[in-house]
Amino acid sequence: MTRLNDSHAVVTGGASGIGLAIARALADSGAHVTITSRDTERMQSVVGKHGRIWGVMLDVTDPRSVQKAFESTGPVDILVNNSGTALAAPFESTSLEQLSSIMAVNLTGVFHCMQAVLPAMRERRYGRIVNIASTAGLSGYAYASVYAASKHAVIGLTRSVAVELAQTGITANCVCPGFTDTEIVTTAIANIAAVTGRSEAETLAEFVEHNPQKRLVTPGEVADTVLWLCGENSRSINGQAIAVAGGEIM
Repeated sequence: MTRLNDSHAVVTGGASGIGLAIARALADSGAHVTITSRDTERMQSVVGKHGRIWGVMLDVTDPRSVQKAFESTGPVDILVNNSGTALAAPFESTSLEQLSSIMAVNLTGVFHCMQAVLPAMRERRYGRIVNIASTAGLSGYAYASVYAASKHAVIGLTRSVAVELAQTGITANCVCPGFTDTEIVTTAIANIAAVTGRSEAETLAEFVEHNPQKRLVTPGEVADTVLWLCGENSRSINGQAIAVAGGEIM
């Protein structure tokens, strides 16, 4: 069992979904966890339920917000970049503004947060960086072109930084979930079913069609993968993009 006694972890977008599952897994393993969010109410509800989780307001797209947040957290041993946003649209109807918005959160936000923690990690010659990408970063998906582009970019950034850091005691990896059982996916299934007239069960079957296990991934499965990457015994795992998708990507 991975133990992270007294490590300090920051999980961006940690107030719900996959981020919340990751924050809880890290805290249950002994880490002190700071979650970040732009939703104060939701963040405080999480903080109030777990003695090892604290909250900080953060807009990952704003360099000043990032600097202020990480100055307040103190040194970080583990950074999990989980904040993200998605867009479903045909490529030809996707605007430049939509591209810029997706990239600002999914790529530039990761860039800002990694740069914020690396100087202190280098000084201590220890650190774990885990960037939550997606199977869309490993393959193409119709009607998700800019989202896939942003996640491909995160994987490329992570791999390059991992090589630069290889002799510093710091590792950088990506975890790439497939469709996961979160509020976002549940809402999407309900919306699609309402528009198309199909049942939610039929819509869910389409979501999991390419997963050989024919099911949604659970947030806990993603969290367990992140937890393993944060442990001492994973120090040889570096620059990887690990799919958590039931065999959809091989």
